[in-house]
Amino acid sequence: MHLRSWPRVFYVGITLSALAALSCTDFGAYLLGVTSTAMAQEGGEGTSWLAWAFRALGIGYSLIFLALSFTLGALVVMNILTARRENVCPTDLVDGFEASLNEKKYQDAYELAKNDDSFLGHVLSAGLAKLSSGYAPAIEAMQEVGEEENMKLDHRLSYMALIGTLSPMIGLFGTVHGMINSFSVIANSPTTPKPSQLAQGISTALFTTLVGLLIAIPAIAIYNILKNRISRLVLEVGILSEGLMARFQNVGAEKKAEKQA
Repeated sequence: MHLRSWPRVFYVGITLSALAALSCTDFGAYLLGVTSTAMAQEGGEGTSWLAWAFRALGIGYSLIFLALSFTLGALVVMNILTARRENVCPTDLVDGFEASLNEKKYQDAYELAKNDDSFLGHVLSAGLAKLSSGYAPAIEAMQEVGEEENMKLDHRLSYMALIGTLSPMIGLFGTVHGMINSFSVIANSPTTPKPSQLAQGISTALFTTLVGLLIAIPAIAIYNILKNRISRLVLEVGILSEGLMARFQNVGAEKKAEKQA
C-alpha cells in the first residue's frame, strides 16, 4: 500500500476504534464483579459502564489508551491491506511479465515491473536493471531489494507488537498507581475509611489492567497472524522472481564467451 494512503487508513482506524469503544455496555460492570454500591454513590444506579470507566481511568489514562487503540486500529487496517496477495505478488504482473519474456519483449517486461508498485514489481525491476552486468549481479540486486521491502513490512508490523507490549505495562503501572492511592486513603484516615473512599483507587487499578489487556491481546494475536502471512508471501515472491529470471542464467557465460572470441 502506498504511503499516501496512510491518512485515509488512519481515519478508518479511528472510526473502527470509536465504534468499538461505544459498543461497551453495563455488562462489563457485571463481569468485573464490583459492587453496585460504589456506582450508586458515584452517580446513581443508572451510571453507564463507559462513564464509570472514564472516571476510574481519569483524563490521563483515558487519553493514553484512546491514542493506543486508535493507532492500533489504523495499523491493523494498513497492515491487512498491505498483506493482500495482490499488493505483494499480483497475478496480473506474473502473467504479463512471463508473457513478455516468452515473446522476448524484455523492455516491455522491465517497464511492466517498474510501473508496478508491488513487492514483486520492485524485485523484478531491480533484477532486470542489473541484468546487463550478468545473472549473478541481477540475482544479488533482487535479493537486496527483497530484503529492503521485507524490512519495510516488518517495521510496519513491529509497531503493532510494540503496542501489544506497552499496553499491559501501562495497565500494570495504573494498577500500582490505583492501589497506592487506596492504601494512601487508609493510611491517612484517622478512622476506618468507607468502601466508597477506596473505590476510586481500586477502580483505577482494575480498569487500567482491563483496558491494557483488551488492547494488548488483539494486538499480539493480529501481529502474529499477519507476520506469518507476510512471511509466506515474501517466500512466494522469492520463488516466483527466481523462477521468472531463471531463463537468464546463461547471460554471464555468454558474455564471457563473446569476449574470449
